Amino acid sequence: MRLFLLVALTMTAFAANSLLNRAALAGGGIDATSFGTIRLLAGAAMLAVLVLARHGALTLGGPGRVAGVAGLFLYIYGFSAAYAGMPAGPGALLLFGMVQVTMFGGGLLGGEAIPARRWIGAVLAFGGLVWLLWPGGGTAPSLPHALAMLLAGFGWGIYSLTGRKAEVPLVAAAANMVIAAGLGLLVQLGVMGAGQVAADWSLSPVLLAVISGAVTSGLGYTLWYALLPKIPGSVAAVAQLTVPVIAMAGGMIFLGEVLTARFVFAALLVLGGVAVSVLPPGLARRR
Repeated sequence: MRLFLLVALTMTAFAANSLLNRAALAGGGIDATSFGTIRLLAGAAMLAVLVLARHGALTLGGPGRVAGVAGLFLYIYGFSAAYAGMPAGPGALLLFGMVQVTMFGGGLLGGEAIPARRWIGAVLAFGGLVWLLWPGGGTAPSLPHALAMLLAGFGWGIYSLTGRKAEVPLVAAAANMVIAAGLGLLVQLGVMGAGQVAADWSLSPVLLAVISGAVTSGLGYTLWYALLPKIPGSVAAVAQLTVPVIAMAGGMIFLGEVLTARFVFAALLVLGGVAVSVLPPGLARRR
């Protein structure tokens, strides 16, 4: 039960990132690249402080560091670019649909044995995503923004797979964030030189970027890295499919997105698929 609650808390933090990012970019006052860079810097600062307080030093090397940094970098900037032009709920669906594909593919390539019930659960959950995004009954996201979110999902899938190899989750997450933040500063300087950033930042979106970086990303990623070695990659992939449901519910409450029958049916498929994949196979019989 404790593991389940920790996974649920982590998924809520991930969903909050969608809401914070979309709220900041939809309101104006900051561009997507600047939001992503501030988010990285805030996350790096938070994790560096935690590592220094606990371990006394921050080590930037380690197994899987290149893949971890690359995955995080793709995720952060793809995520921000996508939310410049799509609502929170559909964006989260695209993101974690791609995460599902990436992590299942990584599990298969790594030789992980995936039971039939997890395949069934994954098909049910992914079917919910397809139902919600199928053309008709709403406007499909623009192709450039959709591609940016798919790239972000691929990056997050790589980051999650790499996290399972972390010897010390907090140190690994901090190293990834600090290195990615350094690369982000280079990107920021480049786009500023090209005149592709907002002329003036507003306080509200900057604060949202800091919260997203330090709290829902920095602390959320640390908890995720600590949980990943304890759960199979296929279970992690399917569990993350709850994030779009949480994000869409938050979008309805905080961003004015509308509840539809399509969303309700898709949510039932997604959550049902997660239950089939994650619950022990004998649980239903014992009850």
